[in-house]
Amino acid sequence: MTDMCDRPATKETGAASSVLYTYDLAPTKREGRRWNAYNVFTLWANDAHSLGNYAFALGLFALGLSVWGILLAFALASLLLFLLLTLSGYMGHKTGVPFPVMSRIAFGIKGAKIPALIRGAVAVAWFGIQTYLASTVLKFLIVAIAPGLRTLDTHTVLGLSALGWVTFLALWGLQVLIVSYGMQVIRKYMAFAAPTTLITMCALAVWMFIRADGSISLSNAHPLTGGDMGLQILQGAALWVVIYGTFVLNFCDFTRSAKSRSSIVRGNVIGIPVNMLFFALIVVVLSGAQFKLNGHIVTSPTDIVRTIPNTFLLVVASLALIVLTVAVNLLANFVAPIYALVNLFPRRLNFRRAGLVSAVIGLVILPWNLYNSPLIVNYFLGGLGALLGPLFGVIMADYWLLRKSRINVPDLYTEDPQGEYHYRRGYNPRAVWAFVPSAAIAVVLALVPAFSAVAGFSWFVGAIAGAVLYALIADRTTQCRDVDGEAIAVHAE
Repeated sequence: MTDMCDRPATKETGAASSVLYTYDLAPTKREGRRWNAYNVFTLWANDAHSLGNYAFALGLFALGLSVWGILLAFALASLLLFLLLTLSGYMGHKTGVPFPVMSRIAFGIKGAKIPALIRGAVAVAWFGIQTYLASTVLKFLIVAIAPGLRTLDTHTVLGLSALGWVTFLALWGLQVLIVSYGMQVIRKYMAFAAPTTLITMCALAVWMFIRADGSISLSNAHPLTGGDMGLQILQGAALWVVIYGTFVLNFCDFTRSAKSRSSIVRGNVIGIPVNMLFFALIVVVLSGAQFKLNGHIVTSPTDIVRTIPNTFLLVVASLALIVLTVAVNLLANFVAPIYALVNLFPRRLNFRRAGLVSAVIGLVILPWNLYNSPLIVNYFLGGLGALLGPLFGVIMADYWLLRKSRINVPDLYTEDPQGEYHYRRGYNPRAVWAFVPSAAIAVVLALVPAFSAVAGFSWFVGAIAGAVLYALIADRTTQCRDVDGEAIAVHAE
């Protein structure tokens, strides 16, 4: 293979291709970098407190983890996430490119479609599911205010009642509208949603604590002990990291607009260890207080919201949960497939059109049927999720271990065969060879019942296997320097 480092990295390698370079995929210029530490914090403040995350964390109490075990699991997971997300965030800040373009570094200008499609497919499915979960809260709120509308919640069409369709489509349309105005409006929505979410969930926890006479149960009726408890703590921490396996891949979609590295670090410090431990405290108060009250193990904040006797407070709490779920969806499940689709069809789609296409796909898959089918969730979404670890391992090993973060950004947008990221017909076979076996290992661990005891660690096993395999077989000539010593921003967002 030709030593790519024998030639100087220059802008003259080849002209930018209209297939690879568009307004939405172009690097962010300095004037487009408007995300400060608070904006990064609001990303995590919104995402950590999603309905799905509460269901997962409350489930740890149901599985037998004590209050202290839950707090320890989240402390361990937060430290791991802080490290992973900071490294991933630095990549976005330096290069200024979104995830589909970042993937070109390791997988090639054409091979990058592989990780972008996998990440996008996971996100589209969860976009529909999260919209459905928010619509159930809205449906409950409407019935609580106007009980006569309960008749619209009886007969179903394609799995949803008439009221279910109205609430789902209303929230679906709201998210499409917000996304149509681009990333800056998403940033502003997050800034509004974050304090609303934190105040509401804190108030809900205080209300439950008062109802339980100022104390909580420290565990359920059948607490885990000894080795079982230790394994469940590690499994809980690992699964919490897995939940963010999507974000550690495409965090660059957001940090490409960060003002500085310090804004990423400060936002991550408050948003991950501090915010997630605050989240864990709310979880243990909600679960412990409810169990003390009646021996019932709560599985979702909506179960508690439904017990609020005051109509005004019920409305406020329900609206806050809806605002929160929409924020999470915009961040975790809408942006990634938009960039993936723009990367696939650059001449036909821009950010707004790709957002509409993503939303339509999220609708036509009838996500409520996916959510209500454990088989589909476990095998389809679980299998796709297991692939994210190996992708992360390959991309991080290429960027940090081999290239030492030195990237020739203009070559990410050229189809010139002499370009650094053209590899072999646009694909880096070494990245594919490292990804395939590590992905197979991760999927087997995640889905085969015989490995259920270690299924929670499949993301880590896949990530480590992908990184190690790639480091062993990758051509060391990929360790080239970037243009003029730093990443070049070609276009403003």
